[in-house]
Amino acid sequence: MKRLWILRHAKSSWDDPGLADHDRPLAPRGKKAAHRIARWADTNDVRPDLVICSTAVRAQATFELVRPGLGFPEERVERGLYHASVDDVLELVAVEDDALAGILLIGHNPTLHELTMILAPPGPDVFPTGALAALRLDIGSWRDLGPACGLIDAFVVPRSLAH
Repeated sequence: MKRLWILRHAKSSWDDPGLADHDRPLAPRGKKAAHRIARWADTNDVRPDLVICSTAVRAQATFELVRPGLGFPEERVERGLYHASVDDVLELVAVEDDALAGILLIGHNPTLHELTMILAPPGPDVFPTGALAALRLDIGSWRDLGPACGLIDAFVVPRSLAH
């Protein structure tokens, strides 16, 4: 069995219309949401061996705020998660070392929502910013990651967590 956590970056700011999409920072609401997810992750033993994070500023900022709740995972920033397709993400994870019991992906919609629906159908109806899906996968190797191999143990939306 493997564990996969899927975290959509927290709410980003649109205050500077001149910034490229890739460079948008977190909004104040996004920072609060990421802190809530960090507390939930810590309380619920979210302990990935590896975090793979998009290069987008808002994704990396989300990781920095959530990191204290994750233990001490290895981390990798992956350009391929920005504008990735579901197939791209599946290929990215499939090559990971099978010694890794759990991986956390931090990236973007619509890909993360679609990935969750494919891996653990029917998946959540929506996947808002800052949401975290915790999947238990019935696989022994990351290369076996594919349709309907998992179950959602938890789906957490920051606004549903205590301030």
